[in-house]
Amino acid sequence: MHQVGVTAKRGLKHQRQAGGKIESEQMKIALVAPDKFRGTASASEVARAMSEVLEGAGYRAKSFPMSDGGEGLLDIFEGVERSSLVTAANGKKITAQYKMKGGTAIIEMARVAGLALVGGAEGNDPMAATTKGVGELIKAAVFAGAKRVIVGCGGSATTDGGLGAVDALEPVIRLKGVELIAAADVDTLFRDAAREFSTQKGASSAQVALLTLRLEALEQQYRLRFGTDISLVRGGGAAGGLAGGLAAIGAKIVSGFEIAAEESGIYEEFPRASIVVTGEGFLDYQSFRGKVVGRIVEAAIERSIPYLVIVGDFDQEALSMCPDPSLVFSLVHETGAERAFNHTLDSVKETLASALRSRGTRRLQQPDGN
Repeated sequence: MHQVGVTAKRGLKHQRQAGGKIESEQMKIALVAPDKFRGTASASEVARAMSEVLEGAGYRAKSFPMSDGGEGLLDIFEGVERSSLVTAANGKKITAQYKMKGGTAIIEMARVAGLALVGGAEGNDPMAATTKGVGELIKAAVFAGAKRVIVGCGGSATTDGGLGAVDALEPVIRLKGVELIAAADVDTLFRDAAREFSTQKGASSAQVALLTLRLEALEQQYRLRFGTDISLVRGGGAAGGLAGGLAAIGAKIVSGFEIAAEESGIYEEFPRASIVVTGEGFLDYQSFRGKVVGRIVEAAIERSIPYLVIVGDFDQEALSMCPDPSLVFSLVHETGAERAFNHTLDSVKETLASALRSRGTRRLQQPDGN
């Protein structure tokens, strides 16, 4: 009987319990880790669409919607949602949400002073846009008992160097005993924030020059006011200098992607992955400077895991920065611009399905081993 039992075990596919399902050990695992497709689909929506295609292709898809500190960071964290009446980038009062997880508060500055909230670049006043509401939300979180505050710095309408937030937090003694973390999505220096990003926020070339001068003067002001030199702090230019302003009052600037990756637990899943699929709305030169796509691709390559990148569209120069451009697939190129923008999730599905069938799959082992 014992021998029969052993033989029977060998004749069965080994199985394990995974996420409430019986999962074959021979099943291929796909890690799905996209960023948002800004303006058309959230990271969670894109991840669901990608997972559907991969499940249909025989993979066991594990979904990890990602963020680099910009829009979507709040969605990654569990916790109790709270809200507070604060000042938006255009000076109007809005109700903004944040989350409390134990003694940690998670704030997404894009939900307070985000470019999307003011109607994009066309509706923004780049000279007047303020981070005052971000400071007000930090203050609300501290008054609610937070001892650690994570501020996602990305998707901003502002280039005020964080002055609005800093002024709202005065006197900074109120932050004594509070760990303040600025989760940055870029490594730009403080004084370069206007040159790098303010045209995307509606600034003219003359305004870019004025904003740059204002940031340079603000560096000196922060040094005199708080005794902190932020001029060489990497990431200080994130969110129009908000990260640098928070650093001036004691915040630590960290990678927004690393914050999101640690919270999601994605790194723990890499050893079991057969393929990694990531993506974002537009692949540009920033994509490989600390943002989601670049970091996921880097992690896959380090572990010798095949990967695919699905994007809305791309800049040709940015495409050349990808280790293997043949593994980047564009919705616009595959389905056309109209469908890509107006039926984004369907386009994601079609493009990923095409990617799995096309030249990229020459480097991929299919679930059935063929």
